[in-house]
Amino acid sequence: MRMERRLQMQTSINMTPLIDVILQLIIFFMITTTFKTAPGIALELPNSATAQSVQSSVIRVVAVSEREIYVDRERTNLEGLAKAIQKRAGGSDPSSLKATLEGDRNANYQLMISALDALRKNGIEAVGLRTSVDKKASP
Repeated sequence: MRMERRLQMQTSINMTPLIDVILQLIIFFMITTTFKTAPGIALELPNSATAQSVQSSVIRVVAVSEREIYVDRERTNLEGLAKAIQKRAGGSDPSSLKATLEGDRNANYQLMISALDALRKNGIEAVGLRTSVDKKASP
């Protein structure tokens, strides 16, 4: 009696290599992803030929409108700006604190002055205005 042996086709898919590749991709994207420190507002900063890079500042104020101002990541309005700055300063010596003030190119000038006043009323004198580098005006 003669028995025939037939090779059976494998009907299952080996998922192990696929899972390995997907996990490696996830780890790669987790490591290489950068996160914005701003609250996600797209500002068109004014240009300046003498702009300088500042490493970091303690308090970051982003003025979008009178109803939308961010102190670091906390949203407030113009009336609550002084309290938010005072809360962010946390009782430390205001003369040692530094701040960066950012505003849109089309922002109201009075809004920027009011934000500067709120910083100065809380004793923060070292305030930098953030600009972008003007590529057209090169020295």
